[in-house]
Amino acid sequence: MSTAWNDADLERWMDACREDRELSALATATTVTFGIRAGEQNALFGFSSGQLVEPTSAADFELVAAPADWSRFFQAVPPPAYQNFFGMLMRVPGAHVEGSELAMVQHAHLVRRVLELGRAAISGRPATPAAAHPVRSKADLEPGYVRISVRGEPVEIFYEAAGEGQDVLLLHTAGADSRQYHDLMADTSLTSRCRLIAFDLPGHGRSDLLPGVPPGGYALTTDQYATTVLAVIDALGLTAPIVSGSSMGGEICLELAHRAPDVVGGVIACEASDRVPGRKVSWAKHPLVNESVFVPEWVYGLMAPQSPEHYRRKVWWGYSQGGFGTFAGDIDFYSGDWDGRDRVGEIDTARCPVVMMTGEYDYSCTPEMSEATARKISGAVFWTMPDLGHFPMAENPPLFADHFAKALDHLGRAAPGPGE
Repeated sequence: MSTAWNDADLERWMDACREDRELSALATATTVTFGIRAGEQNALFGFSSGQLVEPTSAADFELVAAPADWSRFFQAVPPPAYQNFFGMLMRVPGAHVEGSELAMVQHAHLVRRVLELGRAAISGRPATPAAAHPVRSKADLEPGYVRISVRGEPVEIFYEAAGEGQDVLLLHTAGADSRQYHDLMADTSLTSRCRLIAFDLPGHGRSDLLPGVPPGGYALTTDQYATTVLAVIDALGLTAPIVSGSSMGGEICLELAHRAPDVVGGVIACEASDRVPGRKVSWAKHPLVNESVFVPEWVYGLMAPQSPEHYRRKVWWGYSQGGFGTFAGDIDFYSGDWDGRDRVGEIDTARCPVVMMTGEYDYSCTPEMSEATARKISGAVFWTMPDLGHFPMAENPPLFADHFAKALDHLGRAAPGPGE
């Protein structure tokens, strides 16, 4: 019989859960029992008031997958989509939740940590570089506000800039803000060659709320997003800036290349394709689900397991701070209103060069999805970024910087000269 773990593995796993301070903190005031089922194997985990206890009741839910799939999951460095159970649910046939799905999403943070400890108990922790990742200084960031008009109403937009040279406008991901780019903007190899500018969309981070939108009523559309970015470009006085973004920011890059090729000097569309179905989820704004816990867990698994824990935790923490319904409203665009299938093929890369890059571990917008979109755009360039996931600029800024520099080099060669 094929097995995903043996008795010794399970004993180490349970011991690790009992001793883990993070798991104890996450489980505060929690009473739940859940199982991890692989064929005939079923590991049960019971919690009561922050402590792992002997289960006294049936599981509230079970995470189910084939033994071979759990074996892939528990590898020290799992293959793409197997780094997180949400990835398996989306991309691995047969992976599913039995029992209360509501209870599962309410306790997604416990599930993730228990599975992390299981991976370490079964396969050991992967080797990590000996050198610590330096804390990059934000001292050179230049903050400011500009005023734009949205639906005829003034909105103050917060932005930060660093560096000199070609203007590069950076777009944050759904439900987040421009802090995602702080470490990239402190990279002197980039700021010595270009001026990096990142801003918070209305209703995000430090920018004003959108006028006329009641709490919980926000839903981003393609037109609103594109016109907002163009308004910021105008308010900042940018001339033919390169625009780059990941996820929903990558999608709108493609829209801008089609809509405003004479305003934008080129785009670097990361983690983007002409259509990304399957990411809208009612749990992101459910009254019985803690949004500040579920939303970061929903996106955490999209990162590569090789990305430094320090950076991955910053992404999680940032997503725990979004306003009510902000993430869900952005996903209304990312996995709903956005559909570029009828127009990405019309993008003229002679007027607006296009580079597309997608992380190997992105199971939301996979490299295959991005590459298929790039093939529809004559002259577009695409490559996969190994050992990166859905948030490349934030989950591993030093590694992403190399890809970003390569993209800037390509756009520099592809950009039309004066008078062309």
